[in-house]
Amino acid sequence: MSNSTTAIQPHQRELWGHPIGLYVLFFTEMWERFSYYGMRGLLTLYIATSATAVDPGLGWTGKDALWLYGWYTMLVYVAAIPGGIIADKWLGQKRTVMLGGFLLVLGHLTLAIDAEWAFFTGLVLIILGVGGLKPNISTMVGGLYKQGDIRRDSGFTIFYIGINIGAFLASITVGLVAYYYGWHYGFGLAGIGMILGQAVYLWGQKFLIHVGNFIGDKTSNVDSDVAKRPLNKIEKDRVIVLLLSFLIVIVFWGAFEQAGGLMNLYTDVKVDRTIGLSWLPEIPAAVFQSLNAGYIIIFGTLIGGFWIWRKKKGKESSSIFKMALGTIIMGLGYVFMMFASNEASSVEFGKAAMIWVFLAYLLHTIGELCTSPVSLSFITKLAPLKYASIMMGVYFAATGFGNKLAGSIGETSQLEPYEAKMIVAKQEIYNFTSKDSLEYKDRETKKIKKSFDYPIEKDRNFSIKADVYLENDKLVFNEYKNKTNINHLFEFNDNDEKSFAEDLIVYLNENEVTKSNPFHTTLLFEKNKEKAKLFENEGDGKDYEVSFVIEEEQNEQEYSTFKMLVIFTVAFGLLLLLFLKKLKKLTHGAEDDEHEIHDEAEGFELADN
Repeated sequence: MSNSTTAIQPHQRELWGHPIGLYVLFFTEMWERFSYYGMRGLLTLYIATSATAVDPGLGWTGKDALWLYGWYTMLVYVAAIPGGIIADKWLGQKRTVMLGGFLLVLGHLTLAIDAEWAFFTGLVLIILGVGGLKPNISTMVGGLYKQGDIRRDSGFTIFYIGINIGAFLASITVGLVAYYYGWHYGFGLAGIGMILGQAVYLWGQKFLIHVGNFIGDKTSNVDSDVAKRPLNKIEKDRVIVLLLSFLIVIVFWGAFEQAGGLMNLYTDVKVDRTIGLSWLPEIPAAVFQSLNAGYIIIFGTLIGGFWIWRKKKGKESSSIFKMALGTIIMGLGYVFMMFASNEASSVEFGKAAMIWVFLAYLLHTIGELCTSPVSLSFITKLAPLKYASIMMGVYFAATGFGNKLAGSIGETSQLEPYEAKMIVAKQEIYNFTSKDSLEYKDRETKKIKKSFDYPIEKDRNFSIKADVYLENDKLVFNEYKNKTNINHLFEFNDNDEKSFAEDLIVYLNENEVTKSNPFHTTLLFEKNKEKAKLFENEGDGKDYEVSFVIEEEQNEQEYSTFKMLVIFTVAFGLLLLLFLKKLKKLTHGAEDDEHEIHDEAEGFELADN
């Protein structure tokens, strides 16, 4: 043979024991996840930030922010089903990833525009882009390995580390950029990450020649008749076990994805994030999203190697076993959030130490490493070839439903605030607030300026901490420190359909709250965002809305949510272990004879019989 026929082609080469194509997909997904997780870390915080703040958000309540977060993260992954269908029926995985990447670039850059229409348009484009990219790039990773290659799981773990390097870098850099320069600069930086990811993917096409092509193309190793052949008994059983495994996915992500929702808001409000640096007095809440990714980078290869070692020793290491164990470990992470909730509620207006968040994310990460990359690999082992991308799409749709479940759980942890309105002149508020160095945006120049003044003079939000109790069945609010009565500052927004005052009286009566044993609240005064837009209204002290929740009730609600997450995930994981043998039978030995295969032939495809 001539050298031209024996030379190893780019798509046949290996690096560190894996096909080079793995690292192309690694860096593509790394930058795609940089863009996604950078944006996700800001999402609920931006939505819940006051529309009248110096760097305004949408001004929604925390409960409404979690509602939108749940729907958005669900749709992002449910879109993977049409993305998988498009790949399997028309374009192939490789071209669909390309299309999804371009949509993502457009979506993230649209978010950088400081306008409400741009925000929602950007979210729609990201949903479509992730739907095209996410299921198909993961399927392509599996296509790099022959069936039975024991390296497949570790390959997915390496790929998963790439995902989390992107998430780690994004959580720190995007969070800090948003903290110092504004929300939309943060969103813009996320968009730059996606541009880099798309550039890597375009450059690396020569290493992916025989992977991800449409069945029947001349560049595909698969005969087009495969797409027409009906499923046999083994394939049908494997589809059944895959669909059952998607229940694990829903439960796992329903608990895990509190990270971007409930835990993000909880860290922002209830965790002491001060570190005492002059240039960074406290760690931005969004930066804590980097913990999970950082832990994965540290422990990813260790845990992947552990499972290979265990497999070679002949011990139980099936995918279902790993996923069940991972769900249990992840759920136990919320035990630390129960400790955090107890610490925060042990004193009035208390906050929890950061260590609980660090420990919670550690167990969440170990559980994730036992579940998520394993799930991706499991699908590529069992999915019939002609339905490869569709099954991966269904997996990500299950992830989406888990995200929606996470949003719903997060919503239940956030109380509906009591609503009222300020009824005094602004001078009366001077007695309960103090002058401070305020940043505000000049209405004419749009530049940020500083002023030493009362917050109400610049239409800024302010809050008053208060005791609340019943005296002769009447509500009493006293300023927390000096115990001055503040009932005259506001009145409830009661109407024929709802009486906030009556609801609060009932609650305080049920809990026997008295002057000697009061409950506590933080009254948030916020100028109506429509009135705040009018230049002539600036500093008039009018149109301030008041909202609050009872601290003790909110703490109890959050503690109950964390406790429920522990009980449900651990119970579900144990139930899976109970039925492990029956579930393994449906795989027909797909994972029984795994060993290392270093074959430098053409590209490889997914499971087929």
